[in-house]
Amino acid sequence: MTATETTGAARRAPRVGDEVTDGRTRAIVTDIRAGVIWLRAPYGCGEWPADDPKRLKVSRTRAQRIEAGDA
Repeated sequence: MTATETTGAARRAPRVGDEVTDGRTRAIVTDIRAGVIWLRAPYGCGEWPADDPKRLKVSRTRAQRIEAGDA
């Protein structure tokens, strides 16, 4: 079992600050505006709307990123 399977993070909807994956793309949820999830690269500054929010998988929650010193 992976850490995300243990915590259940992969099974919940993404929230602001979570690290998510969509296939090979890794991103951080920066905002949710009018139901649209906005993403940015882990070390970037540009934002884009998620193409298909249902495909996003939470790899680390905001709390996990903070604990690891990545937030």
